[in-house]
Amino acid sequence: MLTVDAYAAPSATEPLIKTTIERRAVGPNDVLIEIAYAGICHSDIHTVRGDWGPISYPQVVGHEIVGFVTEVGSDVTLHSVGDRVGVGCMVNSCRECDNCLAGAEQYCLKGNTGTYAAVDTDGTITQGGYSTHIVVVEDFVLKVPEAIPFEAAAPLLCAGITTYSPLSHWNAGPGKRVAVVGMGGLGHMAVKIAHAMGAEVTVLSQTLGKKEDGLRLGADHYFATGDSATFTELKNSFDLIINTVSAAIDINAYLALLRLDGTLVSVGAPGEPLPVRVFTLFGNRRTFAGSSIGSIRETQEMLDFCAEHGIAPETELVSAEDINEAYERVLSSDVRYRFVIDASTIA
Repeated sequence: MLTVDAYAAPSATEPLIKTTIERRAVGPNDVLIEIAYAGICHSDIHTVRGDWGPISYPQVVGHEIVGFVTEVGSDVTLHSVGDRVGVGCMVNSCRECDNCLAGAEQYCLKGNTGTYAAVDTDGTITQGGYSTHIVVVEDFVLKVPEAIPFEAAAPLLCAGITTYSPLSHWNAGPGKRVAVVGMGGLGHMAVKIAHAMGAEVTVLSQTLGKKEDGLRLGADHYFATGDSATFTELKNSFDLIINTVSAAIDINAYLALLRLDGTLVSVGAPGEPLPVRVFTLFGNRRTFAGSSIGSIRETQEMLDFCAEHGIAPETELVSAEDINEAYERVLSSDVRYRFVIDASTIA
């Protein structure tokens, strides 16, 4: 076992505190990673505060992780000591179900093993990236290209792949009109990636407050959803809408913006149901879909795509002692557009 420094939530209502946790010994197929940077995702906050159900405490979260390989198991062939690597939202899966065998382990029928707050193969609770080191089976470790700035790379392992996957699956590209709902951590990545894919990109945000950013990052158009005229003007406009917000919205109003055979994909996760009127789907043969993260293969594809196109998240670097303040700023939307923890400040 390896004892490492970390920041953990002692309960659903207390601030995160500095502590130590145990990592398993490096097995034959494992990789030990010294974490350099860890992104702060809204999912981290939902999890530690019990918004998505009860969890075991103390809990270390963080599933946007980049660092350097410092030790490899005897049977490891994919990674070497010194490699720049990343770990995203999952660290294992059953490897046996139809979905895993099809290369879609994020949809493992037995449930993939989350990077934190999940039951690991040894029965322990997984602990995430707000720590100095992590041990992960080699197949779930990604290679981070040198072309991606390391201090900004971590959010690609969640925000990047969460938006890349549906954009790729629903064929965003030249000739396609793509709308992005929300201009936050996920939304700004969707704009960058959709633009790089060659799509015509429109941002749909509550206000025009981030219009300058949206256009700078690659959007062709920017509309305020707080203006009811927007929904009239843009009716029947889009081939694909990526909904990145985690709050309840009038989903039927957004579905009405789809063209013939258009699809609205939700990647944000509101805590309450989104009621859909079936007759809204009937019009234009519309589809309402959901998308989780991406497979390991797809995540590596995303990293390579971002390296090729010079894409990196817009980030603000914080020290570990500022995590709780960063949480409050995330909740008040006071970040453009992703906080990243300097893991050297955790020790």
